[in-house]
Amino acid sequence: MFRNHLKIAVRALWKNKLFSGLNIVGLGVGMAAVWLMVLYVVNERSYDRFHANADRIVRVVQHAQWQGGNLNIAATPAPFAEALKQDYPEVEKTVRFNQEGGGLITVGDKKLDVPAIFFTDPTVFDVFTFPFLYGDPHTALRGPQRIVLTKSVAEKLFGTASNAVGKVIEFSNHFPNTVTGVIEDVPTNSHLQFGALRSLPDNYTSGWQQAELFTYLLLAKGSEPESLSAKLGGFFSKYLKKEMGDVTYRLELQPLSSIHLHSHLDYEISANGNARTVSIFAAVAALILLIACINYINLNTVRALKRTREVGVRKAVGSFRLQLIGQFLTESLLMTLLAGLVSASLVVMALPYFNRLADKALSLGNWADIMLTVVLFSVLIGTLSGLYPALRMSGFRPVPALRGQQSTHQQPVRLRQALVVFQFVATVALIACSGIVYRQMQFVRQADLGFNKEQVLTFHIDDEAVRQRVDALKEALLRNPLIESAAAASNPIGNNNIGGSGMFFEQQGAFGANAQLVQKFLVDPDYLTTLEIGLVSGRNFSESFKSDASNAVLINQTLARQLGPRPVGKRVRYVIDQANHTAEARIVGVVKDFHTYSLQHKVEPLVLQMPTASDKDNLYVRIRAGNVSAALAYIQTVYRTFSPTATLDFHFLDENFSKQYQAEQKQGDVLLTFTVLAVFIACLGLFGLVAFAAEQRTKEIGVRKVLGASVASIVGLLSRDFLKLVLIAVIIASPLAWYAMHRWLQNFAYKIDLAWWLFALAGLLTTGIALLTVSFQSIRAALVNPVKSLRSE
Repeated sequence: MFRNHLKIAVRALWKNKLFSGLNIVGLGVGMAAVWLMVLYVVNERSYDRFHANADRIVRVVQHAQWQGGNLNIAATPAPFAEALKQDYPEVEKTVRFNQEGGGLITVGDKKLDVPAIFFTDPTVFDVFTFPFLYGDPHTALRGPQRIVLTKSVAEKLFGTASNAVGKVIEFSNHFPNTVTGVIEDVPTNSHLQFGALRSLPDNYTSGWQQAELFTYLLLAKGSEPESLSAKLGGFFSKYLKKEMGDVTYRLELQPLSSIHLHSHLDYEISANGNARTVSIFAAVAALILLIACINYINLNTVRALKRTREVGVRKAVGSFRLQLIGQFLTESLLMTLLAGLVSASLVVMALPYFNRLADKALSLGNWADIMLTVVLFSVLIGTLSGLYPALRMSGFRPVPALRGQQSTHQQPVRLRQALVVFQFVATVALIACSGIVYRQMQFVRQADLGFNKEQVLTFHIDDEAVRQRVDALKEALLRNPLIESAAAASNPIGNNNIGGSGMFFEQQGAFGANAQLVQKFLVDPDYLTTLEIGLVSGRNFSESFKSDASNAVLINQTLARQLGPRPVGKRVRYVIDQANHTAEARIVGVVKDFHTYSLQHKVEPLVLQMPTASDKDNLYVRIRAGNVSAALAYIQTVYRTFSPTATLDFHFLDENFSKQYQAEQKQGDVLLTFTVLAVFIACLGLFGLVAFAAEQRTKEIGVRKVLGASVASIVGLLSRDFLKLVLIAVIIASPLAWYAMHRWLQNFAYKIDLAWWLFALAGLLTTGIALLTVSFQSIRAALVNPVKSLRSE
């Protein structure tokens, strides 16, 4: 029986090459899109789950609110870990990470710049699962000046990883470290990405408001994060209230596996994903597959009208309905299996491009897994998509079927129309969303950041001796006309990692009871000039005022508004050491608001102070346009007169800011790609339906042409009903797209307005594409010789 079903199915597919081809291509593209998106979603949801203790690891983050400000930060001060372990028995172990361990590594005559190196506690390998290739995880970081390398870094430095253990490497500040272990490279689905781990100095600590580390807890077995969180209310009263005053404060314990998709705080240790985006992508993939399945159902249903006599004959000679259902489902399964092979071929070819597009390293696995996936997916889709046409065709009554007649009941027609509307609702919404994502990305790239980011580069000064001579370095650079200006600062901006500090500000002649959290940034007197930042009131730092080095601060407009009128001259008090000793300074000027973070974040209150020599570890250089390579070569040459073996790693400020939108840009690119696929699949279905309509009305078209109908009138006749459905889809899709994009734009503190014309344009574009699709087939039908049309059966 099955062999007979299969033979008839092959003949049926071959007889209807156009419909079969449209179905196979449409389903194949839809299945490939879903396949790629499933790989993406599974990867995003797998982050950090490979650790053996993943269900017991949490990260400690801080939230605080006060009048005029708030704090939501992933970093914590150094003393938090010990205090939490000491006060709460639920905490079995703690581990902290400091990102400041990277730099230029020297081994003999070999040099390697490894920026992603963390200082960490020796308990790191008790808490996290990073498999050791060589060395002892229990002792590897117990002691000063020890380092554990990842396999790839060890191979770059020593040729083979096995040669690394016991060797001494030297950082650019002439600080030797002994290699005590080599671990496997960190999996890509980890929010902790590093090339090496260095031992954090014994008893390392800092002030209670100096948030510079990332703190993780390993909870005891049986302990729940929720129950521990409920006990943390007393932590603030015991350790922080004295310095922070009456603020609304909360410690949050983030489960390790939720960090990548659900944590979007300031000063994250790495760029995270977004659970909402993953959900959107999953929904888009499901929509594309649904559109492909709708095509299949529509085309098979209308094709049933050509097979009424076949069904009538089969029933007349004794076929049961179940046998007919089996026959039609066999055809459906054969078609979807072919579509599955098409999808597998497309996925294999497209995966490298998709990985580049989504910035992933996804893989399909072995061929056995691929073929099993094709078969299972095809059987599932074939059964679900083919069931309705099979039930419909097997239900034809034999006598009307033998006459080639169908019931005049409108339900099948209405269903087809509803399915076409649904297809184009999804298509219009995807086009609108892609357009809005594109405009938002253009907006954040072109927005005024409060300074001139063009032609400004930064580089890190690793050598402590060079930091002591930064003024001489700047003077040497400015001798060349390619260099317009230079300034020193404690951080490059645009990387979302400035950090914050609690300060007390004078108001009405007295200091407030509560410290206010502000961004704290160290810059020299040339910084405002180099970045072309405007001064609103007061004055800039000046070398002429020796007291500016320790007793002067600049603030931005946002902080000035909070402090009230005439802030210049007011005092600022801040903690300078662990013993809570304080220092005071005066506000000497107010600078124009400028963005230190990306436009996903609002401009926060900012305090600028002058750096000590050791803090001048980042140099900003504005170069003249037109000869960038010569300017870079000159900077490198000058720098080597101060540090002969150094190799500089240049970063342009505009690139720093662009990187913060990289995730959204990738999401937009993926969305655009899948939008094009959705449009393509929907148009395939529309093309097939118009082709069938033209075929069904062949004689009518011939009669109309004999009676003088023009090509345009015939095209209008065949197109009118379909274009009505597309217009209905536009009306339904516009509010849905508006709602989805309104939610997405909440990720940005600064965003575009959702103007009505964006959705109208998406509707016009969709209508135009549909009109081209319909017109192509309609014109073909209208140009057929009427004599042939009138002779057709």
